Amino acid sequence: MASENGCKWNKTALLVIDMQVVREHDPLGRDVELFRRHLYGDGKPKPTSKGSVGAELVDGLVIQEDDYKLVKTRFSAFFNTNLHSYLQGIGITNLVIIGVQTPNCIRQTVFDAVALDYERVTVIIDATAAATPDIHIANIIDMKNVGVVTPTLEEWCQSMEQ
Repeated sequence: MASENGCKWNKTALLVIDMQVVREHDPLGRDVELFRRHLYGDGKPKPTSKGSVGAELVDGLVIQEDDYKLVKTRFSAFFNTNLHSYLQGIGITNLVIIGVQTPNCIRQTVFDAVALDYERVTVIIDATAAATPDIHIANIIDMKNVGVVTPTLEEWCQSMEQ
């Protein structure tokens, strides 16, 4: 496929955070962050346990048979998962990240990707979101300041056509 400023598409992975990379927790909350454990008490609905509404894919997003679905228990898609090993094994050196909660899952995954020395980390700014536009933009600026590429979807698509 076309290159993204010199980056070959076949060396790039698209991570769809909290939509394809999903959170699923133990129904008893044993693998949940301490600040969320109160949500898993007796008689309470389990917000992101397997089979709950919170662990389902968003409407319209379908994981195909050949797609890789990653289950995570923390903000970062890299923390305590085999994502980095999997991506290295198939020759991925560049990441394009989209999805939700810019200040949490997106940001932590991006900072871990930078720390793991991925050659190019891209966050498509209008394909990610936060609770408010101000929170979203502040986090995008922080990520941009560590070398993350932050195009709009249109800009990114145009770069892929070149």
